[in-house]
Amino acid sequence: MHIRIATRRSPLALWQAEHVAALLQKLDNSVTTELVKIVTKGDKILDVPLAKIGGKGLFTKEIDAALADGRANIAVHSMKDVPTELPAGMSLVAIPEREDPHDMVATLNGVGLAALPVGAKVGSSSLRRICQIKQHFPHLCCVSIRGSVQTRLEKLGSEVDAVILAAAGIKRLGLADRMDGIIPMNQMLPAVAQGTLGIQSCDDQTELNALVARLNHPDSVDRTRAERAFLARLEGGCQVPIAAFAVLDGEQLTLQGLVGEEDGSRLITDTIQGNRSQAEHLGTALADTILEAGGREILARVYAKERTNA
Repeated sequence: MHIRIATRRSPLALWQAEHVAALLQKLDNSVTTELVKIVTKGDKILDVPLAKIGGKGLFTKEIDAALADGRANIAVHSMKDVPTELPAGMSLVAIPEREDPHDMVATLNGVGLAALPVGAKVGSSSLRRICQIKQHFPHLCCVSIRGSVQTRLEKLGSEVDAVILAAAGIKRLGLADRMDGIIPMNQMLPAVAQGTLGIQSCDDQTELNALVARLNHPDSVDRTRAERAFLARLEGGCQVPIAAFAVLDGEQLTLQGLVGEEDGSRLITDTIQGNRSQAEHLGTALADTILEAGGREILARVYAKERTNA
């Protein structure tokens, strides 16, 4: 079986696609693969923060098109970039084992965020990260930066005094020695499904999908189900001040969620627990609780800005 894998062109995306290719070849040594490299809208617009571009699917629509027209058989995504609603006739066939979901920080002197001086510039275009930085480190100034992991690290010392990046990407690229360390969850809750890969395919590819589905990691699947249900009820994308993180202890799933004011003046957080078989229900119920606690008003303002920028 020859499998064409659609992927973005960034070094991290290519690593992820090659990783999935290797996993598939390990399942069946007769499998051959090739990468179909796609440039997405989110990759083209690098001088504008994602939140100002607005919309969902900034890193997936062009890849969806490659699947639909047959240029590719499967797509490998960072799950935090994947909208909660997929195109008709397509599904997420597999979610392999999750990598570290934390965020990490890099500073010039390895001092971490708390020890940076007043007014120090922290590079991030993520509203999720910005609202939490402003809440926990109000003495710091957030500066929007875009680009690949390597591009953002290169801005350290010239444009910014600190850079925040997902630990999963850093570890996958072998760059952990460039970082100060992880940011604790009580200071920086991650994006929904951060550190998780998703493999997408057309539903009519029965034989291919049966093979790919063997890459599913049950714990990662259930944690992702809960987090994405939370996001779906909030009608959020990857450019909004929403965070969530699920953990498993045997059959018990614990989900923490967050919605934050962009200026960090208010972070609404809550936690829910239940059986892992109820993952989607838990995500939806937690979202409803946070919406009623003030999240609805916060998100209404964010989405109004998105419509204005669209």
